[in-house]
Amino acid sequence: MTQAWNYIDGAWLEGNPPILGPLSHATWLSSIIFDGARAFEGVAPDLDLHCQRAVESAIRMGMQPPVDAAEIERLAWEGIARFPEGTALYIRPLFYCEEGWVAPDGASTRFVLTLAVNPMKEPGGFTAGLSTFRRPAPDQAPVDCKAACLYPMAGRALREAAARGFDNAVMTDPWGNVAEFATANLFMVKDGVVSTPAVSGTFLNGVTRQRVLKLLRLDGAVALEREIDPSELLEADEIFSTGNHMKVMPVLRYEHRDLGYGPVARRARALYWDFAHGRLPSTHRM
Repeated sequence: MTQAWNYIDGAWLEGNPPILGPLSHATWLSSIIFDGARAFEGVAPDLDLHCQRAVESAIRMGMQPPVDAAEIERLAWEGIARFPEGTALYIRPLFYCEEGWVAPDGASTRFVLTLAVNPMKEPGGFTAGLSTFRRPAPDQAPVDCKAACLYPMAGRALREAAARGFDNAVMTDPWGNVAEFATANLFMVKDGVVSTPAVSGTFLNGVTRQRVLKLLRLDGAVALEREIDPSELLEADEIFSTGNHMKVMPVLRYEHRDLGYGPVARRARALYWDFAHGRLPSTHRM
């Protein structure tokens, strides 16, 4: 089975075709944004929102997207059909610029859509520790975009975490509050109350984060968006992540504390799967 299809300049190409040259602005000055969506079990939840965010990110980076969100979504479904039915895929619309001097020349914006085989992980959980690396403030980096240039710092946090024996890292914002994991948004539970860091402009308000927050509230949970001090994670009953790649995933150990796959994380994951497959009332699917 083909492992990846890419839509480039009006044609579908297999594998990993080269697209950047040494003189491309994106190669040496990082004018690249991307987004990520998932297809699995015959569904692609919130695909439209991911496509829209890709276009918005490109515009915020000074690009001029040559396609709109509706066209990206149409192409994504066309790409999904190139794989056997039900194949788990990572769907990545990407915009980049060929020209520019420091600032990208928006008129040189190009579009690439990649669909790659990527199995959905079972909720086996992961471990995490607090990172010394922080997310940047809004006036320090393009944190209002899903920009590729933001990810090297997350990579440093992951390498630091791995050196300490953890799978992932909790990153704080410039003011010392919990922001997110290096690769996903963060939720915690204490005494039955769900909390997630309030959107502060230092991290993306993830599509899956928003969806899970809404599903939990409609399910009757008390789910708060607020400032979270890192010390609170050491007292949490549950910690879990939300993100496009793994959807809802429990933290089994945070720093020195063992945590289980708790009832709230289980419920959040079940609600998300029911939403994805259209098994919830229309109020839950808005």
